[in-house]
Amino acid sequence: MFNGSLKNSKDFPGNFVEVNNEIQSLSTSDDTLIGIEEVQRSLNRSRASVYRYTNTDARNINPAFNPRKLNPEYRTDQKDPLLFHPNEVARFAKDILRIKEVNVEVLNSPSTVTQNVLNSILEELRAIRTHLEQTSEPPQPITNHKNLNDRSVA
Repeated sequence: MFNGSLKNSKDFPGNFVEVNNEIQSLSTSDDTLIGIEEVQRSLNRSRASVYRYTNTDARNINPAFNPRKLNPEYRTDQKDPLLFHPNEVARFAKDILRIKEVNVEVLNSPSTVTQNVLNSILEELRAIRTHLEQTSEPPQPITNHKNLNDRSVA
């Protein structure tokens, strides 16, 4: 998600305080992807100009990344709505629209089932290591194998 403080600049028209408020409200939403309306409000641009900024192609549902455009997330169907990651909107606002001081804040995601399983495996491995380190006997070498250096060269 992104969170930024935007300052007024003589180079850029518009009220950047409003843009900052919109960006901050987007950063607090639960959805990780935002629609075209939220982008429109956060950038303080018309719907038509947001579509003009967007990297779309009628012949290709998912065109390659274009650093000069606002790149939507992957779509499986042409009829799917355009969704954008907030970091992409922040990148576009900063790099292309030249909105100053856009800060991207990466938050840890909530634990998933996979993360919980991996954490329990890690705890168990640590317990095994602690148990092995507490044993006073060093590991015994395997003695039933012949020494490889004793073989004669044929």
